[in-house]
Amino acid sequence: MNRPPYAVREAGAVCLVLVVGLMLLAPHYGPHRDELYFVEAGKHLAWGYPDQPAFTPFLARLTDLVAPSSVTVLRIPSVLAMVGVVLLSVQAARLLGAARAGQALTAVAVGLSTIVPGLGHLLSTATFDMLFWTAVLVVVGQALVDDRPRLWLLAGAVAGVGLNNKHAVAFCLLGVLVGVALVRETRPALGTRWPWLGGLLALAMWVPNLGWQAQHDWPVFALSADIADEYGGVGGRITMVLEALVIFSPLIGAVWVLGLVQLLRRPDWVRARPLAVAFLVVLAVFLVTGGKGYYLAGAIPPLIAAGCTHLAATRSSRAVVRAGAWMVASAAVAYPAVLPVLPASTFGGSFYADVNDVQLETIGWEEYTDQVRAVVDALPPDERRTAVVFTGNYGEAGSLSWYGVGVPVYSGHNGYREWGPPPASAAPVIVVGWRDPTADFDGCTRAATLDNDADAPNEEQGLPVWRCSSVRGSWTERWGELSHYDA
Repeated sequence: MNRPPYAVREAGAVCLVLVVGLMLLAPHYGPHRDELYFVEAGKHLAWGYPDQPAFTPFLARLTDLVAPSSVTVLRIPSVLAMVGVVLLSVQAARLLGAARAGQALTAVAVGLSTIVPGLGHLLSTATFDMLFWTAVLVVVGQALVDDRPRLWLLAGAVAGVGLNNKHAVAFCLLGVLVGVALVRETRPALGTRWPWLGGLLALAMWVPNLGWQAQHDWPVFALSADIADEYGGVGGRITMVLEALVIFSPLIGAVWVLGLVQLLRRPDWVRARPLAVAFLVVLAVFLVTGGKGYYLAGAIPPLIAAGCTHLAATRSSRAVVRAGAWMVASAAVAYPAVLPVLPASTFGGSFYADVNDVQLETIGWEEYTDQVRAVVDALPPDERRTAVVFTGNYGEAGSLSWYGVGVPVYSGHNGYREWGPPPASAAPVIVVGWRDPTADFDGCTRAATLDNDADAPNEEQGLPVWRCSSVRGSWTERWGELSHYDA
């Protein structure tokens, strides 16, 4: 099919800005609690964990082998993933017939939005989930628009890798299936073997993780129920929709809504229409099951591409440039909420921390570790030989392992449940993350208080550190009670 050439220079320029900015900001503040957890999970590689499959911990393991305890290197895969999202989005615009202006506007709207740099700053399952959703949708779009059925195998392979990062890719596949089936012009594709072979390939690649989940009594359902309880209800569902509208920026939200409408209306885009239907399907699923707005992030770049393509084709060059500038400005206002562009002490006391508390969980881990290490160092040498640290959550445990406290670190939270219990002789116990540990541990005295230098009000700030003589009963007997699954 004859279509405009790929806007290499424009897309490349946006990607260069994105990469340089993210690499400069990468070491600021510190690692996120989830990143600390992924590094530790990577040291216990498995086909799955209670809260996610193996892909992100595997990447964390690779980066930690290359440069141990380097937060900058840890985040390089995320930067590259967001570059991939930008390039795929430009290809989506090209599939819809966008000339250079429409492709450039798409690159700017996606690459310099709020969520793309935000996800590129952290190694997270959400980062790669966005990449895999976008890749599946764009490859499917190309298969439909260009009538290249073998591309369904590529879409299946991408989905298979994505399912080993986050199970939510299954909803993307459901949306694609329903979208292709509901659009009369694309429905015949389901009468060929290629979509089904792609689906079987994805399923085959997912089987090892499903086997792990089955062997461990499907902890994913317990965690999904916890998330649904936290974000469910009418209020949670309204919040999800509003979040989806603003995560790129409010103005870019209007652009992707425009793209959604045009994909559903324009006759010349009918073969790409399943991408719009797929978005509506997954939106409906998450409204029913309870979810977060960023779950939809990977389904939105093709809609942005459609909106930008339509704008560029119906506006003057000067108007397109102004639109791009306004989109960037509307996103940049929120950069301090997702990127460490403010001093940590300023961010912790600002309204940006209320808008997005994720960044609060990147502040203070080194100081907290120093304070716990001081408690460990104060133990007599004979006690230190058998002492352990036990924490309330995986972020605390991950930070103490990342920076080191001189004794083994344990937790019962999510994946850490599989990496315990401590040896029967483990005592005394330095307990972190409990307001009052006396129901689970004997002989407890308060030894320190966690305090970060920035006075950032995160989950750990102000928590006590306890020195306890031993666990109540034995570690083996109590491990089930000390372990817990929650988001």
